[in-house]
This record gives sequence, structure tokens and C-alpha cells, in this order.
Amino acid sequence: MTVTTSPRAQAQSSLPPAQARSQGIALRRGLTLLGMTLVVPGSAQLVGGNERLGRAALRVWFSLIGLALVFVVLLLTTRAFAIGLYANPITLTVLRWAALALGLGWALLFVNAWRIANPSAMSTAGKWIVPAVAFALALAVGWGSWTLSNAFEAQRRLVGNVFTGGGKAETSAGRYNVLLLGGDAGADREGLRPDTMIVASIDADTGRTVLFSLPRNLQWAPFPDSSPLKKLYPNGYWCQDQSCLLNAVYTLAMNHKNLYPGVKNPGVQATKEVVGNILGLDINYYALVDLKGFQALIDAVGGITLDVARKVPIGGGTDLTTGRKYPIKGYIGPGKNLHLDGYNALWFARSREGSTDYERMSRQKCVLNAMVKQLNPTTVLTKFQEIAKAGEEIVSTDLPTSQIGTLLDLAAKGRSLPLSSVNFAPPLIKPVKPDFPRIRQIVADKLKASENASDKPAASATASPSGSSSPAASTPAKSKTQTDDLDSVCTVS
Repeated sequence: MTVTTSPRAQAQSSLPPAQARSQGIALRRGLTLLGMTLVVPGSAQLVGGNERLGRAALRVWFSLIGLALVFVVLLLTTRAFAIGLYANPITLTVLRWAALALGLGWALLFVNAWRIANPSAMSTAGKWIVPAVAFALALAVGWGSWTLSNAFEAQRRLVGNVFTGGGKAETSAGRYNVLLLGGDAGADREGLRPDTMIVASIDADTGRTVLFSLPRNLQWAPFPDSSPLKKLYPNGYWCQDQSCLLNAVYTLAMNHKNLYPGVKNPGVQATKEVVGNILGLDINYYALVDLKGFQALIDAVGGITLDVARKVPIGGGTDLTTGRKYPIKGYIGPGKNLHLDGYNALWFARSREGSTDYERMSRQKCVLNAMVKQLNPTTVLTKFQEIAKAGEEIVSTDLPTSQIGTLLDLAAKGRSLPLSSVNFAPPLIKPVKPDFPRIRQIVADKLKASENASDKPAASATASPSGSSSPAASTPAKSKTQTDDLDSVCTVS
């Protein structure tokens, strides 16, 4: 039987053994230099003959490693300072351009490594293999640096556009009090009305947090003496037709902007004033979230998972202008370990059909609790651009960039602790005629109990997000308007 070989194979087989070995060595040397450049940029140049370039690249490489180690040490010792330093717009701008420059330099090192590998000494196959590998590695490094640069730019835009500053950095009685507003502006509504009003009172040492929810239909809301609106409503915000509700304070202030000269958002400022006065707390910051855009944020973090003991309608409600009933399009739950995307999470938080405003307040805190418990660093890193884009569109706040690290550090500390909660809803209060001294006393007592509580997680119970719960036998029963562990009101999976 006759065996035929290709002309190339015949040519290679006819090479002298020494030349064939030389070509093989050249190929292995070229691939080795590329591998060295991938692992330690500059090392290939140092051993391959371009020592000046190699030393320069190694200095940059080891400087980056040193800076990274310093940052890790700062994270472990002074996490708030480290995060605040990183979140500074100037830092992010430097990192953005540094990522591009370093990526370009690294890519050029692969090209240089291929050149000093002496490709002329390689076989025909080697002359194709080594540059192909060099090009692929340079492309991968370039793409990675471009992606990283875009991530830094997204963070810079988020920080610059959202965290505009203006709040109070000083703690009050050792706590940061943050007003969370869920704004709902629609074609059938007069202005923006924050139907969700929750104050997160955060211990400045431990991060332990207590949530206080106020109903949107609260009347007689008292303005503090320092508020310009006190002159208009000296005895509290009340109207004969009972339209002067707490969630209308925002629109009231926006209609009287002349009373707030130099204030960027009079509606938010007035709401901070009145909510702080109701609760007896000094509000440091606010975060206003557009509930319609909230869907994008939930989708960006991959959804949330929780137990729902009672079905919640999607849709429903009544058109306030025509009186026409909106159709119910479906239901959420009941069930355990239900994974909700942004659309369903939004309806779970805002649905009014077949439930009271007070049940709705509980569901909203369930969603907040789920996000706090389930949002982990891996999710933030892998989906940061989506989160940043959603956050930039739906959130406004007066939290300055200098305080981002402090609050994120406290959030990390408090993540494993029980989240206490108080709903100021019937029968705890009467929204048509609230007992404000009693409200302030409840707040003071709750904060004192929180500060004296153990740092161990509380026993949880499977319960309904509407507020009914079935606590474990060893756990005392709580009012549906109060809980020392929000997981006992809505189980977060």
C-alpha cells in the first residue's frame, strides 16, 4: 500500500534535525513569552532582551499590586473611608482613564513579546500560531480594559448625578435618619405624591435599623416652627374637605416655592420637615424613588424571592376621574419561595385592590427587606452597569458622596441583624386625628429597645406580607403594626 504525504509534510520531514528542533524551540519560546506577559506584564521583555521596557512595565505592575493591597487593608480597617475614597468622582475619573491606558499598554506588550520571540526562526505554522495567540490575548485585554473603563464611568455618572449632597452629615442621638419616599406621578394625578413614606433610623455604630412607616392619608400633620409652611397651617395640615393628607405636603410645597428660596426641591424639604416633626426625629437625608422606575432596579438586581401567604392582585383600582374600575390582570401568590421580577415586585409593593393602605405599607417594607437581605457584592459587581443605569433614572437623594462609604459600611454591619419595624396604622393610631405625642413616644421606646437588643438574629416565623404572622412558640406575639424582626412579617427566602 502506498502512503502519500502533503508537500508541506515532505518539506518538514526533509529539514535537518537541528533546524526542526530550532523551530520547535522558537515556537515554545514565543508561547512562553506570551504566557509570561499574561501573568506578569514586563517579565517577557526583561528576559527576552528589551530590559528597559520590561523594567518600566514591572514597576507599573508591582505599583498596581501595591495600591490594591493598600486598598484591601483600608477596606479591612477603615471600610467607610475606603468606600468613600473609591466613590469620589475624581477617583472614578482617574480609574476610568487609567484602565484604558493600562489596557492599551498591556496589549502592546503582547505585540512586543511576539516581536522579541524571533518569529523568523519559527516554522511556517509557528509564524501563524504565535501572532494569532498574541492578537487574541491583546484583544482580550483590550476588551477587558474597555469594559472596566465603562463600569468606572457608569459609577461616576451615578455618583455625580444622584448623590448631589445637601443633607445633614451629623448624627442625631447617635443615629442616621433617612427618609425613603416612593413617588408616584401619573397623568391622573396632580403632581408627584409620595405614597410611600418610610424613615430608616440607623444606629451609627452597629448599623441596626428600625423602619417607621407613616400612612399617606395622615391628617393634621404638624409643621415645625422652622418650616415656612407653619405660617399657612399653624395648627397642622388640615382642610375642611379632608384633602390635606400627608402625601400632599410635597405638592403643597411645590406650589409655594417662593417660601423656599434657594431650595432645590421644596417638596422634599417640606416632607422631611413634617415627617421629622411627627416622629420626633432629625432627618439627615432622603431618597426619592420613582415607583414606576423601581421595576428596572428590581430587574437589574435579578429579582427578589420571598414567601407570599396571601394572593395580591395585579391591576384593579378605580379611575378617580371617571369612577371606572380597572381590570385585574392576574395575581401574585400565594406560595413559598416566589421569585418576583421587577413588574411583579412593583405590583406586590403598590397594589391596593382588596387591601388597605396599611397592608400595602407592610408589603413595601417586605420588598425593601428582601432587597437588603438578597443584594450581595457579587450581584453588584456583575450587574453594576444595569443597577447604575436604573438607579440614575429613578433615584434622587441629598446624600453626599462623602457619606456613601459610611452608610454602605453600616448597611453591611446591619445586614445580618433583625430589621425592626413600626407601621403607624390603625389600631395603633387614628390617621384622621393622630395622637402625635404618643407617636413620638412609640418611636423613642422602639429606638431604645433596638439599642438594648441583642445582636443575635431573632427567631423568624412564616407569615403573610399583609401583616398577619404565625410566630414560633418561643417568640412572643407582636402587633401587626410592630415587629422586632421584619422577617417574621414576610419571610425573605
